[in-house]
Amino acid sequence: MKCKIVLGVFLCFAMTLTGKAQEVQHISKLEIGKKAKKNIDNRDSTVAIHIDTLIMKDNSTFSFYGKKNVKLSIGYAEIGNKATIHGTDGKNNGTNFDIKANFQKLGSLYIIAKGDDAFNGTKTFPNGNGGKVKVTLTNGSLKPQTTDKKATNYIYADVVAGGRAVNANSDLRNIYDRIKTAPTGLRGLPQGQIFSGSPGIEGTFELISTR
Repeated sequence: MKCKIVLGVFLCFAMTLTGKAQEVQHISKLEIGKKAKKNIDNRDSTVAIHIDTLIMKDNSTFSFYGKKNVKLSIGYAEIGNKATIHGTDGKNNGTNFDIKANFQKLGSLYIIAKGDDAFNGTKTFPNGNGGKVKVTLTNGSLKPQTTDKKATNYIYADVVAGGRAVNANSDLRNIYDRIKTAPTGLRGLPQGQIFSGSPGIEGTFELISTR
């Protein structure tokens, strides 16, 4: 009896330290029409969603703004051509995606989790990191290919780092111009900061088959 009481106290204490288990949002069916957009914009930086049936028509977009980590579980997926899943944490970093899916139709799917560039002289954040994207194929799923974007069953993840295409000379000219025209000097720059031109960190992409 004492052992049971001690164990119960320990579990309560552990939950207090780690917080409640993450709540999984359940959607029975989500259909995003041709060229339409669906945005998940709740305040949480981490979200977990289970979708029984996901249908994305041609050129549709499923986006996650302000999300550091996204877990998606999809029981049945029909994806048209040039469909996009996009995620950013709102601070120039790409979202980390952990996707488990049963693809039954796949034209081409683009997962955009790239790092964005910092823009000195505007309210922004440093050059962002690319996200970590993992797509796990569940039992019965067709197997996507990653080599021929003109063929069907194509999947691609953009996880490049931000800041790789920044022109240092133009960046410096922009900073100097703002300092010269602002009577308060560096305070003329939003946030009073000048961000490093160093690029962010490249993300990763994994495509995993459970078969």
